[in-house]
Amino acid sequence: MSSSSQSTRGILLMIVAPSGVGKTSLTRRLVADHSDLHLSISATTRQPRPGEHEGRDYHFVDRGMFDAMVEDDAFLEWAEVYGNRYGSPRTPIMEALERGESVLFDIDYQGAMTIHAKVPDDSVLVYILPPSLAEMSRRLHARSQDSEEVIAQRIARSKDEVSQWSKFDYVLLNEDFDQAYSDLAHIYHAERLRRSRNLWIAPFVDGLMAEDV
Repeated sequence: MSSSSQSTRGILLMIVAPSGVGKTSLTRRLVADHSDLHLSISATTRQPRPGEHEGRDYHFVDRGMFDAMVEDDAFLEWAEVYGNRYGSPRTPIMEALERGESVLFDIDYQGAMTIHAKVPDDSVLVYILPPSLAEMSRRLHARSQDSEEVIAQRIARSKDEVSQWSKFDYVLLNEDFDQAYSDLAHIYHAERLRRSRNLWIAPFVDGLMAEDV
């Protein structure tokens, strides 16, 4: 690792989108392509879905353990969604920032805004729009993970979230996956290069100014 990367502060990249927009595919590819970016693993009280694994997708805990973590102020944010609780553990996230690593959040609107309020200088907010609500509904039905009632709730909730688009730093349309991914990767690269996060610049420039040539 170079000296410049050691004195660069990471970012909290929060990706918010309605269910069925392709957020998971985009975030997983971004993490796979960038070794300095890690997915925040939330704790949740819900049961694992088919194919999900402890410690990779979520930390699956019971309600008693989750409540104890809330009492210990162990979360940067937590919320109850569709009868289940989700929370972002504070300590590993803040330690990653100090190491110069970045953390990606596959998160809902409420959680993103809570984290942004607590650490605004480190937060980058990205909202991903669906091509249409009809297409979003088709994708939700195709994955066959939710009941008709839950799908209806997700679509209604997406309208509330979309109305908050102006509170985000960036808004992307996932109509073409490759284009949306390219835009998301460019956002990440640009935010990592922001002057305020590159703590090595000031001493480096001081060294340049001190040179006698």
